[in-house]
Amino acid sequence: MASQYKHVFNPIKIRGIDFKNRIVLAPPSPNLCSTEGMITREFVDWMEMFARGGVTTLYVGNASIDITECKDEDRQLNMANPAGIIPLSWYAEMCASYNCHASLEINHNGKDTAFETVGHAPYSASAIITSSEITRAKRLGREPVRSIEMTKEKIKETVDKYANAAAMMKEAGMDIVLVHGGHGNLISQFTSPMYNFRTDEYGGSTEKRARFAVEVCKEIRARCGEDFVIEYRISADEIAPEGMHFPETLELIGYLEPYIDIIHVSAGIHSDFDMKYYRNWCQNYMMPHMYNVHFAKAVKEKFPNLLVTAVGSITSIAEAEEIISNGWADFVAMCRPLMADPDQPRKFSENRPEDHRPCLRCDQCARFFPPRSINCAINPLSGLTSELKDGTVPEAKFKKKVGIVGGGPAGVYAFMAAVERGHDVTLYEKDSVLGGNLIGAAAPPDKTDLKKYLKWFQREAAKYPVNYANTAHIKTNTAATPELLEQEKFDALIIAVGAEPVIPRIPGVDKKHVSWTSDAELGKTFVGDDIVIVGAGSIGIEAALDFAEQGKKVKIVELMPEGPAHFNLFRGGGHAADEMLVKLEELKIPVYYETSLTEITDDKAICKDAKTGETLELSADTVLISIGMRARTELADSLRHSAPEGSVYIVGDAITAGKITNATNGGFQIGLRL
Repeated sequence: MASQYKHVFNPIKIRGIDFKNRIVLAPPSPNLCSTEGMITREFVDWMEMFARGGVTTLYVGNASIDITECKDEDRQLNMANPAGIIPLSWYAEMCASYNCHASLEINHNGKDTAFETVGHAPYSASAIITSSEITRAKRLGREPVRSIEMTKEKIKETVDKYANAAAMMKEAGMDIVLVHGGHGNLISQFTSPMYNFRTDEYGGSTEKRARFAVEVCKEIRARCGEDFVIEYRISADEIAPEGMHFPETLELIGYLEPYIDIIHVSAGIHSDFDMKYYRNWCQNYMMPHMYNVHFAKAVKEKFPNLLVTAVGSITSIAEAEEIISNGWADFVAMCRPLMADPDQPRKFSENRPEDHRPCLRCDQCARFFPPRSINCAINPLSGLTSELKDGTVPEAKFKKKVGIVGGGPAGVYAFMAAVERGHDVTLYEKDSVLGGNLIGAAAPPDKTDLKKYLKWFQREAAKYPVNYANTAHIKTNTAATPELLEQEKFDALIIAVGAEPVIPRIPGVDKKHVSWTSDAELGKTFVGDDIVIVGAGSIGIEAALDFAEQGKKVKIVELMPEGPAHFNLFRGGGHAADEMLVKLEELKIPVYYETSLTEITDDKAICKDAKTGETLELSADTVLISIGMRARTELADSLRHSAPEGSVYIVGDAITAGKITNATNGGFQIGLRL
């Protein structure tokens, strides 16, 4: 039966080249190239999951046109070395086998290459010291380095490097390129008045600032011919006040239109102003879906004959169908949603939208500090593509009887993997439903992505006892005890009992109007109109915003100083931390930093200011505790001897309270190893 999503799965021909649908992998940086910048077999394996899943074009992010002068990733693809053509062909031929197109986002990051990386000052349109360089220099304990203004000879050399990169792609078997002209990279350093202060033919008016971009696209066409598609990525609006804004961007597109086939419409810049405008091209979970589509729609209206790609928190094929069917764009690009579920296009084409795994927009995939290969917090197969090349779990040679204690992400993903291995698996969950601490985490209204994921998680787990009736058993409302486990005589035991809230030992903490913050969010406990929240991490601040928007009076007490507290918030909430802090100010919620809770009375939270030693009494008819989580170590230890000790594993938060990615990936890999 044909898909219900007629527009998104409608093929299109560009320059005689067939594109089977309108779904594009927006360019990730997998950090899987060799140290010399060559494609590796591991790289091809990782990209294959997207090709197998059904997209029409796969882009790879930030392929450097010359890593000797523009490099900002550890395992970045180098497009200046002709020896890379054969490895590139591995990638191109793999994609062709799935009837999709391999491609790259070719780029020079200009001013953003650190001096230490290449041994010289970076090149840019003008000699400038950027805010990102000032921050970097401070961190490294040196003076900021001014970028080198490119001479006309250097400009011509660089134009040739872009064209050479595209020509290498074509020689390797590719027929489409994405030229990165946005997000504050080199080309946009020429087009943007924020970075370009030149007085020659490459600076001044919009048309002059567009010259470098036009020359790049013209030279690619000259080198690659008429049977090669050029897509150009742009920041519709750089958002920064000093930057390029949408009306001028429309003028820029007019100069580019004769030389390109597709305009890829993003927004924002990626590094300057301490990542302030990162949110505009990589949205966090507190921001709306389809965030930049209005820009794509306006570009399409202005340039109806130019093909347009929309990008930015388009999280499902259903949203893509809305965009394409309304004529707002011709293609839709997704990255994180396809990492969460590479098979999403195939599932929607088979009219199974409910089966797709929703993306959390948590940014745990972007593992740059410290650098790691890219991964996903909820799709453990993403980190195992070379081990599980076809995306399926292999059957175990020797079948075991396996017990799993805990129905959170670690336990459930261990359960899924172990069942698929062919083991006889029983999972015990003390509560009536699966989810563990995901349930409380999904409670705040802004957690719409996590709410969708929790429903998928519970529905997906419930399929296993049906599909594997003889070997998959889920027992809810069952607290596993040593006696119960020993009676079952399991060959292996996985302990995934999770973490519990840290409750301070202070007078009054056991009063009825005191509770864990997540329980209050779930409606399990009383919440009055005058609330003190203890802890300014993501759990505490999300609750504060929620209750304040309900009209309640909210105050937050935090033991750490403001700077470290903000850093801790970022560790827990990712880039959503910035949204939270802005909303705190908008809602005028006071935060008492360097303040400890010492006692709770019937109508007050009594605190101590660590700076002055003074006592602070805050009125409260409700006190909510959110100072952290700790592993259920004692419970885990009590179960360690309930199976042969060499086959007992502790996973997820039961080891150390952490993030969903640790639980998901850790649990799945333990189940896979049995």
